[in-house]
Amino acid sequence: MPVAKPINCMKTVELDAPQRLPVKPENIISIPLGLLGFEQVKKYVLLGAPEEEPFLWLQMLDNPNQGFVVVPPANVVPNYNPDIPQGDIEALGIKNPGDAIVLNIVTVRGNESTVNLKGPIIINRHTLIGKQCIPVNVATFALQHPIAPVPVAA
Repeated sequence: MPVAKPINCMKTVELDAPQRLPVKPENIISIPLGLLGFEQVKKYVLLGAPEEEPFLWLQMLDNPNQGFVVVPPANVVPNYNPDIPQGDIEALGIKNPGDAIVLNIVTVRGNESTVNLKGPIIINRHTLIGKQCIPVNVATFALQHPIAPVPVAA
């Protein structure tokens, strides 16, 4: 797996040796409105490695040496229950909760990691179209929720 180094001026991670795997069109995630601060980037691919679980990489398709560390929120905040606006649910074509993939962006600063609970990325698992949403109950969530350190195997 590539070694990541943080970029202080952006909320992305630059990869020293980006994974250059062939990407099939059916695996491309489209985020038509982009992500906050990266509105111009519309296409991503989700990558993961067993040794990095539960964390994943939301890698920019057109710039594979940049991406976001993301995590399914249930792995770090078990009681996380964002109330996604009905308009966003309809725009994404989500018919039931099982249609949605929910990911949250992780920020790593030194030995501390936080997860953004105010702006989850919701992806329709059938169409792979996503949107960064602002939950109706956003006031109940932290922008920088601490993540408990993951034990390192000896």
